[in-house]
Amino acid sequence: MNKYWGLLFVILISFSCKDDKPVLKEPVVKQVASIVPDKPVMKQFGFNLDDFTVQLDTVKRGDSFGELMLQNKVDYPKIAKITQEFKDTFDVRRIRVGKPYIILKSKDTTEAAQVFIYENDPINYTVVDLRDTVKAYKDKKEVTYVEREASGVIETSLSQAILDQGIDYTVTNSLSEVYAWTIDFFRLQKGDKFKVVYKEKYINDTIYAGAGPIEAAYFEHSGRPIYAFAYENDSLKNIVDYFDEEANNLRRTFLRAPVQFSRISSRYNLKRRIRYYGNKVRPHMGTDYAAPRGTPILATADGTVTESTRRGGNGKYVKIRHNATYSTQYLHMSKQNVKRGAYVKQGDVIGWIGMTGNTSGPHVCYRFWRNGRQVDPLKEELPLAEPLNETLQPDYFNYISPIKDQLDCMEYPESPVEEDILAEDLASAEK
Repeated sequence: MNKYWGLLFVILISFSCKDDKPVLKEPVVKQVASIVPDKPVMKQFGFNLDDFTVQLDTVKRGDSFGELMLQNKVDYPKIAKITQEFKDTFDVRRIRVGKPYIILKSKDTTEAAQVFIYENDPINYTVVDLRDTVKAYKDKKEVTYVEREASGVIETSLSQAILDQGIDYTVTNSLSEVYAWTIDFFRLQKGDKFKVVYKEKYINDTIYAGAGPIEAAYFEHSGRPIYAFAYENDSLKNIVDYFDEEANNLRRTFLRAPVQFSRISSRYNLKRRIRYYGNKVRPHMGTDYAAPRGTPILATADGTVTESTRRGGNGKYVKIRHNATYSTQYLHMSKQNVKRGAYVKQGDVIGWIGMTGNTSGPHVCYRFWRNGRQVDPLKEELPLAEPLNETLQPDYFNYISPIKDQLDCMEYPESPVEEDILAEDLASAEK
């Protein structure tokens, strides 16, 4: 991580750039996608908890839904009905260790379980109602979205920046995904800048529930400005892409790297000396990405798996044919996650970092074919993804106009050096 520059986030109060005097902007708070129940909202999860004896717990190793229900005096026929008839809603085999659950028990002497509530994540939950006619359904907690702005200048490593600023890690991850096709994050430079607009999610207006997708961003890399605006490119398929200020799609048909937040340990080099072979010159026709064992390896583009096997120095590997022109290969896996003949989508996990075959450390060797010949993927001009439909462009330009103004008005934080100089100037003025 310390061999490349990362992102330094600072949350800012934005100032209007259309007035001489700075005007503080109130954070935009919008109630969206809130769940409106059919029946009146009770205390929690749609139930008046005062009507029950409440047991709060988490799934422990060895727990099963059946055992938990038997321990709480639920008849076996009801357990069987949930298991067999509602597996699409609540698959009892997929309850996970550490997940919280709530059992609402009757207040009589039996204290039998009436309702089982399984929290899939901080927002989504599944209700198993064991009263009378057994049923199961999914629901969501009420969510409020609060718009936030962040900006920064790259000065230190990504990991240290996250620790220092306390920004939700998903914002950093989302920013890297937005620009995954247009910016080589292994070659960021000190002085690169960014601005981002996103929303934070809150449950019942108070409990933080994570960051939502990035709505708009600006990244200045090596002096080149790149805007990004989220826009629905295909309403029928619910596809949201990121486009620049001229409606060009930022996405490419290939990701630049098969792993996230890794580092390049060895580049494509036809004259490389390899330690494993006694420092003899042997062509290295791949790009090595070093990462901890078990790190997910991603398909860099849609395609069909043509090989998923183990062979010689390659170790366990997967090869994907993307079209008549391009193929990719991923070597030294600890384990494959796909089989020959499977169709994979860009970003799917196809395996995990390992050390199988001829390797001195955990990494994936990424190989790239064009017209049957291995080439350096970092030097390829990767083909663009589907452009924004021309019929949507007038609406798109109207939509992004105020958001672009918002990004342009955002200011960057002062660097520590600038703050020190300012402090020295103030001290000198006082003397």
